[in-house]
Amino acid sequence: MNLDQPWKIAIIVGALLCFRVVWSVWRSAPQRAAMLELLDSGLIAFVLVFVLIRPFVVQAFYIPTGSMVPTLREHDRILVNKFVYRLNEPRRGDIVVFEAPPQAHPTEDGQDFVKRLIGLPGDEIRIVHGDGVYIDGERLEEPADIPRPDYDWPVDSFGMPTGGAYRVPEGCYFVLGDNRNNSRDSHLWRDSSGQPEPELKAERVLGKAMVVFWPPSRIGLASDSRQIALQGESGPTPPGSSALADTR
Repeated sequence: MNLDQPWKIAIIVGALLCFRVVWSVWRSAPQRAAMLELLDSGLIAFVLVFVLIRPFVVQAFYIPTGSMVPTLREHDRILVNKFVYRLNEPRRGDIVVFEAPPQAHPTEDGQDFVKRLIGLPGDEIRIVHGDGVYIDGERLEEPADIPRPDYDWPVDSFGMPTGGAYRVPEGCYFVLGDNRNNSRDSHLWRDSSGQPEPELKAERVLGKAMVVFWPPSRIGLASDSRQIALQGESGPTPPGSSALADTR
């Protein structure tokens, strides 16, 4: 059962409260007191997890595809911090979980996607075949195991490179999968008329991927914004350091 919808959680909480009230009417029997305390504890735990912790603090997510290989692998399970962006703005390089916009895939609108945040509001982005990602004319430094793109971008409605750059609108981000050539990310998003529509609105971002907790062999940090950088920012984490090695 999907408990991500608030109305479903409200129904369950309401049912438990009603059950609690009915039970309290005939709780006078001593042998029922322990069961009543157990019910109280369970109700409190349910409210904490599904009403407070899961919607606002941390939530587990399942990785269904290989679009974030090598950083995240298919079938990984991760914990996502849903509170961090209430205190700080997302940073370039963060691995973010977000509600897929309509242009990401018509049949997957509203599903949760996981990608790496590449472009911030105001950034001018260009992707060069066999080379890499350029932001404001400067090449983005990334770990060696993130593959070079096999495409040029931006493109027009016919899929032909424009030779220009794309400027990320205010209140939006540009995201890519670490598996650059096998990821349905911003560079592929199009509106209903076929025009490129790569922006991810900030309000769709759910949180930051923090930890891989399953399978046991993969337990470790899920992301670090230092994995990628422009000159003047913190450089990519070297191979073998904990920020990268823990995710592989």
